[in-house]
Amino acid sequence: MKIISTPAMPAANGHYSQCIEHNGLLYLSGQLPRDTITKEVPEGIEEQTLLALNNVKAVLAEAGSAVNKIIQVRLYIADIALWDQVDGVYSRFMGNHMPVRSIIPTRELHFGALIEVEVLATV
Repeated sequence: MKIISTPAMPAANGHYSQCIEHNGLLYLSGQLPRDTITKEVPEGIEEQTLLALNNVKAVLAEAGSAVNKIIQVRLYIADIALWDQVDGVYSRFMGNHMPVRSIIPTRELHFGALIEVEVLATV
């Protein structure tokens, strides 16, 4: 088991790793839509979705992987009414790549975020 972290992302705010590689698989912790420099969460679900996905992309790059190697995505959203907007940003971001996916409606997310993205990928 290899722990992977990148200075391009905010440091873990608790007792967890950004990413663990095990047997050729990458297990990413949930990524919030926090700016890596300002630590701020943008307004609006579309901006937040894109930022969270870009944060996933940064962790994957540090691990030597890429978006097209994602196997599974879990999207936690604060309100199921946001589904259409999230799906629009997500589909543009993923392009032709279609990993398996779950959208899980939840309640409050940390830092007032509307979305959190969790990913399983290959190296």
